[in-house]
Amino acid sequence: MVLDSKLTEEQLFDQLISSLVHSAWVSLGKIKNPMNDTLEKNLDQASIQIDMLDMLFKRMSGNLSENEEQYLGHIVRELKMNFVEEKNKPTENNMEDDEEKEKGENKKKEDKDKEEVEKKTEESDKVEETDKENDEDNK
Repeated sequence: MVLDSKLTEEQLFDQLISSLVHSAWVSLGKIKNPMNDTLEKNLDQASIQIDMLDMLFKRMSGNLSENEEQYLGHIVRELKMNFVEEKNKPTENNMEDDEEKEKGENKKKEDKDKEEVEKKTEESDKVEETDKENDEDNK
């Protein structure tokens, strides 16, 4: 492939890594997508980008300069930590589901409490009737 200006392997490697890193940050929803200037989160895509970077880091071990090794190791760790953080964040849907679940549990508890009150009321009424009958018998 003929280019007007030849890029060194180091420059090509840097561009490849930068491209994957940028895509990972966009997929994590940490920086805006330059195509539509919006924050988007796609954790499946982020996982793929991070796995590719990790694979390159492992496969190129021993062939990287000390600076490249440190940078790539650092960025892979940082992306993995951010991925875990984003994956563990409650989403709006999860929060809504939790609220609905809590409402359902509260409703069940209220229904159970009502049943218990009704049962105790019935028992109390029976005791009162029995007491009245006993009082009448004693007279």
